[in-house]
Amino acid sequence: MNLSDYLIDQEGYDWAGILADWAWLLPSDLTVWMVNRFGDLTFVPDDGTVQFLDIGAGSVRQLAGSREDFFMQVDVGDNADNWLLIPLTDRCVAAGLALGPGQCYTFKIAPIFDGKHSIDNIEVGDLVVNYSLLAQIHQQINDLPDGAQIKLVLGA
Repeated sequence: MNLSDYLIDQEGYDWAGILADWAWLLPSDLTVWMVNRFGDLTFVPDDGTVQFLDIGAGSVRQLAGSREDFFMQVDVGDNADNWLLIPLTDRCVAAGLALGPGQCYTFKIAPIFDGKHSIDNIEVGDLVVNYSLLAQIHQQINDLPDGAQIKLVLGA
């Protein structure tokens, strides 16, 4: 497996700007380390831990205690498949969904709204727009109980 087949080259992006809408959830002291092709972000805050922003779920969780620990953990069980969405990315590539610069795979119906992890629910979208849109959605529904009725209001 070539790790870069499942990642977006994050060089050249204004990550501080892209992640501004996620400020309510993320630490201010982070270094972007890896971005999977669905835009999920692996980052390292100043404490050296390796954290994961799942933009579909609107959550952050610790993956490893350090970068070195990450490399040991990534090969355990289904970690690589889950963190990089390897099987789903492979299905996208096989279906002819090619990413260009500034693009990522997006869900037509977000998983938070019961959207499925299936090819018919995935399209190619703009990376920056996807980050902003999902951050606004997750911030608005963050404190709601499961099953609550919602009305989304998205900013410009």
